[in-house]
Amino acid sequence: MEQCWRWFGPNDPVTLDHVKQAGATGIVTALHHIYDGRAWTSEDVAERKAIIEKAGLRWSVCESIPVPSEIKLRSGAFREKIDNWKKSLESLGKAGIPVVCYNFMPVVDWTRTDLMFRRPTGGYALRFDMPDFVAYDVHVLKRPNASASYSDALNVEAERRAKAMDDAAVRRLETNIIAGLPGGEDSYTREGIARQIARFDGLGDAEMREHLIEFVREVAPLAEELGVRLGIHADDPPFSLFGLPRVVSTAEDTRTLLSAVDITANGLTLCAGSYGARADNDLPAMAEEFGPRVHFVHLRNVTREADGSFFEDDHLAGGTDMVKLIGALIREERRRAAEGRTDTAIPMRPDHGHLLVDDIDKVEAGLKVNPGYSCIGRLKGLAELRGVMAAVDQLMPA
Repeated sequence: MEQCWRWFGPNDPVTLDHVKQAGATGIVTALHHIYDGRAWTSEDVAERKAIIEKAGLRWSVCESIPVPSEIKLRSGAFREKIDNWKKSLESLGKAGIPVVCYNFMPVVDWTRTDLMFRRPTGGYALRFDMPDFVAYDVHVLKRPNASASYSDALNVEAERRAKAMDDAAVRRLETNIIAGLPGGEDSYTREGIARQIARFDGLGDAEMREHLIEFVREVAPLAEELGVRLGIHADDPPFSLFGLPRVVSTAEDTRTLLSAVDITANGLTLCAGSYGARADNDLPAMAEEFGPRVHFVHLRNVTREADGSFFEDDHLAGGTDMVKLIGALIREERRRAAEGRTDTAIPMRPDHGHLLVDDIDKVEAGLKVNPGYSCIGRLKGLAELRGVMAAVDQLMPA
């Protein structure tokens, strides 16, 4: 597997030299400064690629070209937005960027309620706390009829949590949920997110899924022509937030999309943490079933709780058997080699590392450390995963 690293561009506090020290060879990045639906030009892409290659690294995956709400709704200027998305794809394809990751989550991208969850063994992790999220949705945002989206037990606990929060706790929770996390498309105010959610009123799962399929039917053939492989990222978390439809959450969702546009370029980013936040997603089985269409992998692990909460665990802990998952992916790489495919090395990256050691001091000193993307935690994760990959590759029968 190709060992990659997510890099947020020249302003990332984790530099390309740090990436090389971690042992990664591939860079996963995007033009994060162009996120408003404008097309990325060939010059934009070439400038970023040159920076990466000057450092002796390779731009292996674009993560992500943002998909604006107009495309998800198929309303307003959606035709212009799709055309711009295709122009960005063309710019990447002509530059030789082989994989493009994207997602179709409405309004909010990947979401957590706690960015500094203290782990029993020390250090800090990211956490999604379901009662806290419900407390925000029902009692802070006050989304119309929000309580109907949740069980009685969750509503009771959310009300208790809301009553216990002071103003500082509310501000912290709101910032974590709606202010935007690294790689996300948008940041909102309370009033702004309420307006965006309202745009999706009446849009159900079936219509959202059809909008996704219509989008992919248009862009995947272009990607195939350009020699680019598309990998859709799962919803994170893989269930509805704010009553909004989310249609890339389960193995069946993935099966439906891949069969609807049955070409190699229409593939997936197999995110072990996102899919793994649901107990009904079997990651090793998904890697076996969808292997030929797995174009990119996020390796991380979460520990689930009964109420739907979860936290980012060690890469080799949590609910997913990482050794079995990596074994399935290596078998797929061998199958591709035997078939004569050129994309035999599947790009992977360690995802959402813990905040550890000196990086904790940086946060306490007020220095910038992107939540989930600190250097030391991801370095630790990549080292663990690299060891598993080497062992599995050696011990697996030819």
